[in-house]
Amino acid sequence: MPDTTTSRTATNASAGTDRSGSATPHTVRSTTTTSRPAGGPGGGGGTRAGASRSRSTGPTGGNRPGGAPTRAPGAGRPGSAPPAARPSGTTGRPSNGRNGGTAGRGQGASSNGQKAAVAAAKPTGPIAIGPQIMVKDLADLLDVSVNEVIRNLISAGIFASINQVVSYDAAAKVAIALGLEPEEAQAAAPPTVVRPEAALIGAKRNEAGRMPRPPVVTVMGHVDHGKTSLLDTIRNTRVAAGEAGGITQHIGAYQVEINGRKVTFLDTPGHEAFTAMRARGAQVTDIAVIVVAADDGVMPQTIEAIDHARAAQVPIIIALNKIDKPGANGDKVKQQLADHGVVIEEFGGDVICVPVSAKKNVGIEDLLEMILLVADVEDLKANPNGPAQGTIIEARLDRNSGVTANALIQEGTLKLGDIIVVGTISGKVRAMFDDTGKRIKKALPSTPVSILGLSEVPAAGDHLEVLADERSARTLVEQRRSAAHAATLANITLDTLYIQMQEGKVKELNLLVKADVQGSVEAIKHALSRAGDENLKVRLIHDGVGNVSETDVHLAAASKAIIIAFNVKIDGPAQRVAANDGVDIRSYSVIYKLMDDIDAALKGLLEPEYREQVDGHADVMQTFKSGRRIIAGCRVTDGKLSRGSQVRIIRNSKVIHTGIVESLRRGKDDAREVLQGFECGVLVEDFNDFQVADIVETFSMVRV
Repeated sequence: MPDTTTSRTATNASAGTDRSGSATPHTVRSTTTTSRPAGGPGGGGGTRAGASRSRSTGPTGGNRPGGAPTRAPGAGRPGSAPPAARPSGTTGRPSNGRNGGTAGRGQGASSNGQKAAVAAAKPTGPIAIGPQIMVKDLADLLDVSVNEVIRNLISAGIFASINQVVSYDAAAKVAIALGLEPEEAQAAAPPTVVRPEAALIGAKRNEAGRMPRPPVVTVMGHVDHGKTSLLDTIRNTRVAAGEAGGITQHIGAYQVEINGRKVTFLDTPGHEAFTAMRARGAQVTDIAVIVVAADDGVMPQTIEAIDHARAAQVPIIIALNKIDKPGANGDKVKQQLADHGVVIEEFGGDVICVPVSAKKNVGIEDLLEMILLVADVEDLKANPNGPAQGTIIEARLDRNSGVTANALIQEGTLKLGDIIVVGTISGKVRAMFDDTGKRIKKALPSTPVSILGLSEVPAAGDHLEVLADERSARTLVEQRRSAAHAATLANITLDTLYIQMQEGKVKELNLLVKADVQGSVEAIKHALSRAGDENLKVRLIHDGVGNVSETDVHLAAASKAIIIAFNVKIDGPAQRVAANDGVDIRSYSVIYKLMDDIDAALKGLLEPEYREQVDGHADVMQTFKSGRRIIAGCRVTDGKLSRGSQVRIIRNSKVIHTGIVESLRRGKDDAREVLQGFECGVLVEDFNDFQVADIVETFSMVRV
């Protein structure tokens, strides 16, 4: 509740804007306030008694992302200059006693010693709510506490924390429960990342200036089939001309030369790194070389590698390795490949197969020539003129040199001294090294390079771009941060599938299936073949036996897919990556429940299921008074306390309050979370009745 002893005045001259853009007057709430001596906070001479304060609760204006509209603030004190206009795009919700005051706020006692309060007027007219809205934004929009919103969501069978996004239907239930009239608004368009044209030097690519460039090759395959041996053999025997004897360093890629032409190999064998970069929007590879051991044949990771290459839509070359070993059977391997849709040329397909022995350096020349042949067919070109663009392959923090970012240049030329933006990080190229460790002053397309000069460590797959100056770099970084936030809200989940279908954003549902046995995989594939309709096609991008791995999550993120986990576990790293990348993982033990959920999602009837998870406990050791608030001095006994988490106050084994952790403090510093064994100060929203020996229990609702 607002602090009714606070003195604040405002006129009712403020006006809102209805959805058509016309001005409409705001309703005004008034409360009796106390006298204040002259010269009190906020200015104003003399003593005032019974002054009024006004709070704007009228119709709202435009929408901010997520559906929370802005509010026009009230006008200034009578006789004062009107307040400065609030910048477009910010929320204009008036401050209240809980969130802090504004100019003209003071403390005092009423003339009769009593607090006077008048019930707040409800917003009039329909409340515009977007298709999706964050819980804290919904509270702001409806002019109630977050605790009140969460309480009404729970009453409707919906569990969400302060920072979670809920659908319009869920938000509408809360509004109706509060006696308001909801109305669905169109979703705001996601922010577009626009590079400042003045900042990019010659950013417009001239097709006439495009020239052939070296192909970029990734080597994939099953473990122990010889991926690393093949890369080592190629590097040791075909080092680029003039670089023999150079001190090599690992920068994630290297170049070799054959017949006067260069080929760039990503020195990160396996499809894990390949797909991790794709998950961040990076398409680096031109050709995938899949290594298959002639004596072992097609194995599970071979199939994974094939699926990853297909998902990236890059041409495949099969390197049939270990042909010198006893038991090698090339014909058998070729037939196995055909069974998985990889038909080689001699069987009437279009996939090249080259027999090699990495250990004995047999067939390496033929493999390199085939790579160049495929590159010619693909007609790989880039413009070496203008500012550079590229992708981070690896990055690390070195104790001596600082942040080192290894990148592959894909367009333009990177030069010493260039201002660069990598993902949401900016910097200046202070030094560059090639794959032999030699200092260089420029790097052309398809060249791997090690860069010094970034302020933070970027992630593999982040996009690198040259800008003209630091100011433009800062602008681009802010745009990318906004776009990244919008992208997390746009991830495809079964819960939001129907909404995105209706908006025309989704026409194909990509699924990745992991099951306990192959029989389960086949049964699920058969069931999924009957799913979908004319509006949505269900496509299986990968299937396999075993737990859901981090690699599976990367592939799902890159392909905007949902993961189906059937009678299998989800690895710890996979859970963390899925949470960060917004990948939806669904666990099932019976097929009919899986199909029911997919059918319900297609019809917009699927409601997510949640269970409660207790995150931590703390004992109240003492209490402190801060203004009109009571702070609990606590010691965390297990788990952790987090700011913004849901909390219960337990006294004598009974729950006396459920709310939100409003603030955590360690000494004089604000804290995001406090772990077991540490002491902290706790402030809970809408609660001022802490007592020694109370138990603070934080919890969250996690989706099943």
